[in-house]
Amino acid sequence: MKKLFRSITVIFSLMTVVASAQQSPNIFTYKLGAFEVCLLSEGQNTGNSNIFVGATSEMIQQCLPQGVYPNSCNAFLVRMPGKIVLVDAGFGRNLFDNLKSLGITPDQVDAVLITHVHGDHLGGMLIDGKAAFSKAELYISKAEYEYCMNDDAKNAGPRKVIEAYQSRLRLFKPEEIDVQPDLLFAGIRAVAAYGHTPGHTLYMVESGSEKLLIWGDLTHAMAIQMPYPQVAMTYDTNTEMAIAARKKILEYVAGNKIPVAGMHTAFPGMGKLEKESGGGYSFTPFQ
Repeated sequence: MKKLFRSITVIFSLMTVVASAQQSPNIFTYKLGAFEVCLLSEGQNTGNSNIFVGATSEMIQQCLPQGVYPNSCNAFLVRMPGKIVLVDAGFGRNLFDNLKSLGITPDQVDAVLITHVHGDHLGGMLIDGKAAFSKAELYISKAEYEYCMNDDAKNAGPRKVIEAYQSRLRLFKPEEIDVQPDLLFAGIRAVAAYGHTPGHTLYMVESGSEKLLIWGDLTHAMAIQMPYPQVAMTYDTNTEMAIAARKKILEYVAGNKIPVAGMHTAFPGMGKLEKESGGGYSFTPFQ
């Protein structure tokens, strides 16, 4: 009963945050040491439970009594001294209006970090088939690049993005969350979380002693994947790997009290985790 109450509370708290955000529905700014991390929302919506893998009817009834969950499509902007970094580009629907409202033009973006090559993360990378960010370096993991460049027809769109940024393409190998690899550049390191796609990558943003993990599509349905991290999605390319990555990342960030930001986490898209006694987690959005 306690777990049921907490799950329902999380759902309503997320929906309340969405409702209260109507005055500024697409942007939320979080101060991280000397940095600013800005949520750039492409819109708020709901998802349906029919895309879950491994969710029992009891889990769904407990966590999603109406059969739907709050969802979003987000990109994130990191403003640091001397550098402007975009993490993913959403669908591109609101991206450029969001940037404009922050006083940023596309040619001011120094780097774009890609979590993975699905269309809702690359949509804003091109305008009329050309690079939207004329000066930005494009960062993508080697494993995701190889996945993208195969002959599968579904990756034709992502390949066009890579081709447009070919002269400014930066490939790298992310490490596990509990390893301290070289930084991509001062303030950001790449974290491997393969499974949703073969090269799915998270980005740890660090300013002084403060950290924030931008975790891409580690979760899609917070309302059920927090209490039950073993629930996967039909569009994970490797279900077992995706679940294992999620469990490891959740354990690490909760244990180290690291705030998180997600591409499909409802507005404001960022918050804190706590581990629950039953083995799941609770998520508290920033206010």
